[in-house]
Amino acid sequence: MRAVPSKTFFALAAAVSALAFPVVGAQATRWEVVTKSGADRIEIDLGRVKADGDRQATAWSRLSRAKEMIDERGLRYTAIEAFNHYDCGRQTFATLKRVYRRDGQLVREELVTPPVFLGVEKDGIDSKLLAQACKLAGVAETPAVDSKPGPMYADMRSEAKTKSPAVAKVADAHAKPEAKAEAKTEAKPEAAKPDAKADTKADPKASVEVKTGEVIVPKRFIELPKIDKSQMEQPKEAAKPAEPTVEKPGAKSRQELERQYATSGPKKVVAAKKKKVEPVPEAVVEHRHIHWAYEGEGAPANWGKLRGDYTTCATGTRQSPIDIREGIKVDLEPIKFNYKPTQFVVEDNGHTIQVSIGEGSTITVTGKEYQLVQFHFHRPSEERINGKPFDMVIHLVHKDYDGHLAVIAVLLEKGSEHPLIQTIWNYMPLEKGMAVDPPNVAIDPLRLLPENRAYYTYMGSLTTPPCTENVLWMVFKQPVQVSPEQIGVFSRLYRNNARPVQPAAGRLVKESR
Repeated sequence: MRAVPSKTFFALAAAVSALAFPVVGAQATRWEVVTKSGADRIEIDLGRVKADGDRQATAWSRLSRAKEMIDERGLRYTAIEAFNHYDCGRQTFATLKRVYRRDGQLVREELVTPPVFLGVEKDGIDSKLLAQACKLAGVAETPAVDSKPGPMYADMRSEAKTKSPAVAKVADAHAKPEAKAEAKTEAKPEAAKPDAKADTKADPKASVEVKTGEVIVPKRFIELPKIDKSQMEQPKEAAKPAEPTVEKPGAKSRQELERQYATSGPKKVVAAKKKKVEPVPEAVVEHRHIHWAYEGEGAPANWGKLRGDYTTCATGTRQSPIDIREGIKVDLEPIKFNYKPTQFVVEDNGHTIQVSIGEGSTITVTGKEYQLVQFHFHRPSEERINGKPFDMVIHLVHKDYDGHLAVIAVLLEKGSEHPLIQTIWNYMPLEKGMAVDPPNVAIDPLRLLPENRAYYTYMGSLTTPPCTENVLWMVFKQPVQVSPEQIGVFSRLYRNNARPVQPAAGRLVKESR
């Protein structure tokens, strides 16, 4: 990122963050560089560009970086391959699938549900990829009369689904839970047969304008690699950080390893004795099967002992939360908010109520742009201001393209009812582990923020395992009001889900004056 301006590189990510339905490796690839900066490069696969109807094309592209990237599960990758559906007439594109690789080896893959059509910027990287794809597919780029960027897809179960097999597959995966299992079987060898070619096409007329109540959901501003929420501030219980063996070059997926172990036959005791096994710390053995929590054996005091990759919770020197006091008053740079009305999913992940939102809402601070990924709640507030706790706090979790995290804390105090929080409570799941995707409803995250945007800032960590450090924290000084009834609703689920304050250890805290 040092050699390329941040906005330009986000555009690169936008163009590359789509991976598609053909099985990677099922046919010969011919990567050609479209642009590069140092050892980082954007490429298009000349061998897998196809025309798809009137002024339509599909193509694979790839972002390769010299610097290794790490996702929220701890998986490392050096390249993202993407499958895009291009509308050459409207000058828009949509991401259908992503594949993450490390040194050529598959790390993970994911469908993009729902796909989003984005307009391309003139002379931008995504514009170059679109032009190349349309040219190679022999598709005219003459803009249609309606050349405005296409809007966000929401309900793709009607006309869009029936006319575009590729988009329909993503729509099915988004609409039906059971379709997720089908998506996981995409990479089976039989999927590479010639008769599967029809699945790679997308339809030019699949644009659907989405209205969510009184709010029209805007197109996403950027197309970042999709972010797994499991390692954010409140990771899902089911999405545990990857074991270290997964991170090694050439490592096999968990499913591959399970198949290998299932067919490798019984293990001989003699062989097991000969194998050198590193000793496991007694504390880890003792707590091996205990999941982290806020009380009992899995309480914060034991987090560092529960798993080998949780040790930072006990040994880290810049842990969060802290009691904020004696801040240096300076003219802090205002946080620039570019939040958009968005669809959302409410989940009870067993540790809090978490709200995951659609991509497109960003902040800019210290010259970096961060994508808002999700927000969630703690009771009482984890942060303290000069020793004072608050009734609750909202943590808005952001992430930049390089994986750096920035968390904004909005303190909550008893007062009048908060309309947006009430909307979240209205769609609160009935059981832990469940998620609710409200139909035709949008929320505006800007409504969570106080009028006065003065804030404290310091460097800290996640406040849940694995307690990763190097997290930029911004805590608003002015609290936001919520009603006692709204606090009571959350209290019935989580009486106390706040990590105790951690030593400040001489860290610098700055505050707006």
